[in-house]
Amino acid sequence: MPAERFAVDRSLAKLPLVTLYVTDRCNSRCVTCDYWRHGRDDMDLAAVARLLPSLAQLGTQIVLLSGGEPLLNPEWAPIAQTLRSNGFKVWLLTSGLALAKHARRAAALFETITVSLDGTDAGTYAAIRGLDAFHKVCEGIQSAAAHGVPPAIRVTLQRANYRQLPAFVDLAKDLGAQRVSFLAVDVANPHAFGRTDAFVSDLALRPEDLPQLEQILDSMDQDYPEDFRSGFIAESPEKLRRILRYFNAIHGLGPYPPVRCNAPEFSAVIGATGHVQPCFFIAGPAEAQLSSTGARPGGDLAGVLNGSGMRALRTAIRDGRRPECKTCVCSLWRDPAHIESPARCMGPVSEATA
Repeated sequence: MPAERFAVDRSLAKLPLVTLYVTDRCNSRCVTCDYWRHGRDDMDLAAVARLLPSLAQLGTQIVLLSGGEPLLNPEWAPIAQTLRSNGFKVWLLTSGLALAKHARRAAALFETITVSLDGTDAGTYAAIRGLDAFHKVCEGIQSAAAHGVPPAIRVTLQRANYRQLPAFVDLAKDLGAQRVSFLAVDVANPHAFGRTDAFVSDLALRPEDLPQLEQILDSMDQDYPEDFRSGFIAESPEKLRRILRYFNAIHGLGPYPPVRCNAPEFSAVIGATGHVQPCFFIAGPAEAQLSSTGARPGGDLAGVLNGSGMRALRTAIRDGRRPECKTCVCSLWRDPAHIESPARCMGPVSEATA
């Protein structure tokens, strides 16, 4: 048996990165996502406390609070403080709607804050997010930066905002952001981001938009060389061109960009009700449920991760047998021993932050 295959089949003993969906609720109304339509559940502080022994056993280093919109959970601050007090680095993924209100506290609790911003003006933001909140989100980014934690900005490129790609870089600088990153809107996976079977997408670039996107990318190579070199633009020019290749593939004009991803080998996502999944885009087996009081019996985190269903799922992902992986917009490859720097793609807050 090849060594790589053996590594996939063995138990997962270390889990450096864990994402907690601390709520399924969201106060955005994004056209890309359905969490805001039906999200109801919060993860409480007691559930996080029950996780602490498992996180210690698995050598977890970083815990990412996501959702839904994590700042809607009334216990978000005690949850973050409990994790910090137990030696974990805590990251926040947020839509930014409440960041201005909580900037001082958030800057004290989170090592890294990532804010989703899908427009460079109020009209574009409202068209994508369903809210007139562009200026409030910008205020939150500036407030967090003023308190010592300049957020990263993440942009989901789609037909409504792709022409603003260079303007996002300029805006990120004006707001005092740490960096800006880009990924394509996911229109290939109808079940991601709380979507239902009735999901219908008109978010992707159309064929007639693709030459203009290519021109924009070419001009950015010339206009922002230092921002690429410094990492202020998180993606290299070649990685940005994966977005163009993705939209070409959506229209049958070429293959999807090749995916190299080992996220399920060093991370896992835990939902607000304790369901465990290998990544943001693939649901875990039905039995992958953490133990809790009440009506949802289950196991400890290590036991769930190494149950037969989850192990088989990780093997299928590594073997390329999951169709979601072939069209993934947010693949992630990391050396599990070196994940300290914030990942370019850390998954969605209701696709609000993906």
